[in-house]
Amino acid sequence: MKKIFIGLFLLSVINAQGQNTLISDMTTLQWEQLHPGIWKASVGTLKLNPLEFANAPKEQAIKALGEAPFPFQKADTYGLLTPTRTSIRLPLGETEKIYGLGLEFEGINRRGNVYTLKVDHYGGIKGYTHAPVPFYISSQGYGVLINSPQRIKIHVGIGNRKDSKKPEPIDRTTGKNWPARPLSDAIEASVEHGGMEIYVFSGKTLLEVVQRYNLFGGGGVLPPKWGLGFWHRMDTKSSDADVLKEVKDFEHHNFPLDVIGLEPGWQSFAYPCSFDWDPIRFPDPASFLEKMNDKGIRVNLWENPYVAPTSTMYEAIHPYTASHTVWLGEVPDYTIPEAKEILLAHHKKNHLDIGVSGYKFDEVDGYDFWLWPDHATFPSGHDAIAMRQVYGMMMQAMFDGYFKEKNQRTYGLIRSSYVGASNRNFVLYSDYYDHKGYITALVNSSLAGILWTPEIRSADSSEEWVRRFQSVCFSPLMMLNAWSSGAKPWSFPEVTDIVRNTIELRMRLLPYLYTAFHTYHQTGIPPFRAMILESGYTSNERYTKGVLDDTKNPYAEKKRIEATDQYMMGPSILVAPVFTGQKERQIILPEGNWYDFYSGEFRGNGETITIKTTLEKIPLLVKDGAIIPMLATIEINKEEKPPILVRHYGTKENTFTLYNDDGISYDYENGAFTLRELSVANKNNGKLKGTSKIIKKGQFDYGKITWEFMTAQ
Repeated sequence: MKKIFIGLFLLSVINAQGQNTLISDMTTLQWEQLHPGIWKASVGTLKLNPLEFANAPKEQAIKALGEAPFPFQKADTYGLLTPTRTSIRLPLGETEKIYGLGLEFEGINRRGNVYTLKVDHYGGIKGYTHAPVPFYISSQGYGVLINSPQRIKIHVGIGNRKDSKKPEPIDRTTGKNWPARPLSDAIEASVEHGGMEIYVFSGKTLLEVVQRYNLFGGGGVLPPKWGLGFWHRMDTKSSDADVLKEVKDFEHHNFPLDVIGLEPGWQSFAYPCSFDWDPIRFPDPASFLEKMNDKGIRVNLWENPYVAPTSTMYEAIHPYTASHTVWLGEVPDYTIPEAKEILLAHHKKNHLDIGVSGYKFDEVDGYDFWLWPDHATFPSGHDAIAMRQVYGMMMQAMFDGYFKEKNQRTYGLIRSSYVGASNRNFVLYSDYYDHKGYITALVNSSLAGILWTPEIRSADSSEEWVRRFQSVCFSPLMMLNAWSSGAKPWSFPEVTDIVRNTIELRMRLLPYLYTAFHTYHQTGIPPFRAMILESGYTSNERYTKGVLDDTKNPYAEKKRIEATDQYMMGPSILVAPVFTGQKERQIILPEGNWYDFYSGEFRGNGETITIKTTLEKIPLLVKDGAIIPMLATIEINKEEKPPILVRHYGTKENTFTLYNDDGISYDYENGAFTLRELSVANKNNGKLKGTSKIIKKGQFDYGKITWEFMTAQ
């Protein structure tokens, strides 16, 4: 009898292990259409939905894109729910390329790898980043969002089920082209102990797919105009007197300055934070902020979210904190309304009501040895892993909501973001500092609904100083982060004029860039975007030969080489940053005629060109027919109507709808803005002529318009 029982037990274990091993054991996903071109399916349930921290979809803008078909066979989509794991399987064509999966510093095509999407400092582990957004885009014209607060492990064309369509195996010893990573016909993703929502976004182009995703999160952010000016962050121990002296130094060196960032030392205690002003370094913060605002300079405060016992809000927030501390500071649970109210009330009274314009929220990504452990508990009952994934989004949502109530736009910095962040007024940054990786991150950010700044901190040479400044001046946030280095824009005197000219060029481009952000807000088109989103662009992706090496490459794998060092800014400008030591560089031009921004000279059409670099200029190429409105001067925060210079490139007729508003409030949502149509057309004599007309009148407009035709007619 005992032998029979043991035999039955072993059989039951074998049967249990044999369950759900075939695709046919999985459940076909059931799809519901939410909006034109957007569908949803679910496996299990979410206890904490990351989309709660995003804004509502921009429904009318999504409808304006029109209908789009479901991009693959619904019958080929599967889900599986087990006691320990939730997984999905979605089809993948043999030649499909997959882009996205959040902020990454290496490459752009994700096919053939496995990613664990975890909010973390970047450390070289695939998927461990400040913004591991679980949204990917296919070269076949669709996108997929896997919405879950848990860490998603995603196999991008890796791993073949035994009953899937797969190639025949090749003998490694005698065969040719043995693949270390056999081609797979699916993308599979899973989470532990949780559910998933799967959203599919379809479109006529890859750009339209990204638009739908951004519009699903409320559209893009429209920052205040001062946010697009020059930012300078002070040394961490700076006092109010140090800041005021720094402002005078900027004036003396004739450099623009729009935002001063105060690092940890503005507080009476940091790491963890008191959120209270230090009485020695800032004895009268209200007076200090009044002086700064009188000079037209905004103040941004550094914080991390962890509450020091010395904080004046400690006693109130203590009941709403987690089981574990970070740097011995308590971790508030901001899914609890009372905790949110305590934080906002403290910041309102001590910062915002006296003139602070925004925040830099640091250390919300962390390494495991800094942040709370996975087994920590929160008073709301939410899982610690889930809280880590969405904590940065909670911070963004809280403060965005408060500034919106004040009818005051903000623009800040964040080091953790996730699903649905496109409409949040924050830009990501990092402790990472590789220049080439910074540009790759800028490219990838446009595929994830996030903004990224390749900030500058220091340099080993004047050449590197210039090259980094050129990159940051053509990014969503132009910032020198000198919290440790104490560097100034003029720290390398031999190139000070070049740095100043680069900053001034960026600031003169405000009408063009601000309109691009308005387009982002209204239509979801990223103001800075990857070349794969540009019509007529063909990537030069290629592979090295897989050479066997028993130490460095024991499986003779090929290495993928991709171009991630150029991107689009606004509708018409191609930016091609230069790195230290480069005497020349290649630029891949999409189809159509392209012209040099500085001279108007023709550069090529649908080809890869090689240009000689100069230290003075970052290479900028402009589309045929481009209309680029620029400020005549760099004063961007004055109330008077500034005159503009409008450049036209090439020979094509074109129009550009120029947008303007007060640059500080949300009044534009109630119609307080101006739209001006700038047009270039051929006249009877064969010459191009520019005209301007108001198509939506508002209080805020630009002044005198001067036309400049950059290409010889």
